[in-house]
Amino acid sequence: MARIRSSDRKGVAMSVQNWSETVILGELEDDPQYTEDLSAIIEQCTNNPQLDVLLNFEKVTYLNSSNIAKLLKLRKLVTITNERRLKLCKISRSVWGVFLVTGLDRIFDVVEDVPTGLAALQMGE
Repeated sequence: MARIRSSDRKGVAMSVQNWSETVILGELEDDPQYTEDLSAIIEQCTNNPQLDVLLNFEKVTYLNSSNIAKLLKLRKLVTITNERRLKLCKISRSVWGVFLVTGLDRIFDVVEDVPTGLAALQMGE
């Protein structure tokens, strides 16, 4: 499994992984890493339109308007332009509240956890 990072953070494990030839797994964190990781994923999906994406929100504790805009940009690229799949998982209660208030819960495919998301992407769901 190849790993990438948009910047090096003192030996911290990389949070964007090429899980397979067609699946990217993003282990997101709060800003500023959130923005860097989503930018790296957007760049990868622009360069390779055959990629499905799974975003793990387990370490994300808040979303701001810039985070939401970046997430919507990724959704448009992956699901509309590239006609691929984007799944989100492990969303905390506080972040889920933002999804509910903004209506994001109706436009994103949310699964319980990483194994469930990876299995769904592999099975073509």
